[in-house]
Amino acid sequence: MIAILDYNAGNLTSVQLALRETGLDAVITRDANVIAAAERLIFPGVGAAGSAMEGLRELNLEKTVRDFVATGKPFLGICIGCQVILETSEEDGGTSCLGIFSGSVKGFKPGPGIKVPHMGWNQVRFARKHPVIDGIPDGAEFYFVHGFYPAPKDNAVVLGETEYGGVKFPSLMARNNVVACQFHAEKSGPYGLRLLKNFCAWNGKA
Repeated sequence: MIAILDYNAGNLTSVQLALRETGLDAVITRDANVIAAAERLIFPGVGAAGSAMEGLRELNLEKTVRDFVATGKPFLGICIGCQVILETSEEDGGTSCLGIFSGSVKGFKPGPGIKVPHMGWNQVRFARKHPVIDGIPDGAEFYFVHGFYPAPKDNAVVLGETEYGGVKFPSLMARNNVVACQFHAEKSGPYGLRLLKNFCAWNGKA
């Protein structure tokens, strides 16, 4: 079973529908027992890190997510789900996050010709091979909507990078059973669907 984490955020059904396009069914749930029993977990969403973490805490799901990751079963964070796996975020005046990866989330600085949020299609240049990007060419374009970006302490977790406004940031990260993409895979056309399908066939080992 594929579980999509429901923590009072938007964009959950779009992930479910994208998976359905690839022939896969997923359940949207906030039930800790259902999440624990799932074969893989997807943490999607739009919005701010502070509200995402508040939603997790209100629903008592913060430990549930950490415990799931600790099992070694495949975990995918999308957009906000990519950011909150780090330790802290500058968003909302500073937010304590899940701390699955060491590092922080930083904000883009507006400037001449640089609009924040970063919105639209942009390239992802892969740093190495990984099962979740099988069949996806280096430099493939994915769809982004975000004003903040992950800044992990360990460069070894970086699987793909994207440049915007003179900032090169990790747009795809992976370590052990955890994969996280800053872009919206569910809105990224054939390559996004391919990444989702690859994730759902992956055993959690790089």
